[in-house]
Amino acid sequence: MAEKILVVDDEPDMLKLLSMMLRDKTGYEVTTTNNPIEAVELAKQGVFALVITDLKMPGLDGIELLDAVKKDNPDIPVIFITAYATVESATEAIQKGGFDFISKPFRKEQILFTIDRAMKWISLQKENKLLREQLKKGD
Repeated sequence: MAEKILVVDDEPDMLKLLSMMLRDKTGYEVTTTNNPIEAVELAKQGVFALVITDLKMPGLDGIELLDAVKKDNPDIPVIFITAYATVESATEAIQKGGFDFISKPFRKEQILFTIDRAMKWISLQKENKLLREQLKKGD
């Protein structure tokens, strides 16, 4: 079963671009929404391996979305994509638990590389957890 990615952006064209790129170049299932409040509800279902979100959105910004998603699923990586990149916003996003921060406009290879890195990180986290559990059983 393919891993699922949730993509959140208030710009419909960006959602279409990311969705098309991910479907064409990866084997992941992609769900998109332009409503960050809906994204929180979708993320609560716990079926997504990764969240990609815009930083500046009406109603709920990317940092607030990160906080809400991490509350229910602390291990999920969240990648920020924004046209409003500043050192301060990038620092805040990473300090709050964001996985990475990408400035718009971005190169296709850049986003695909970052997603690949996030998915490998998830795999390592799962393997680590499994090994720790095996060690505890061996005590």
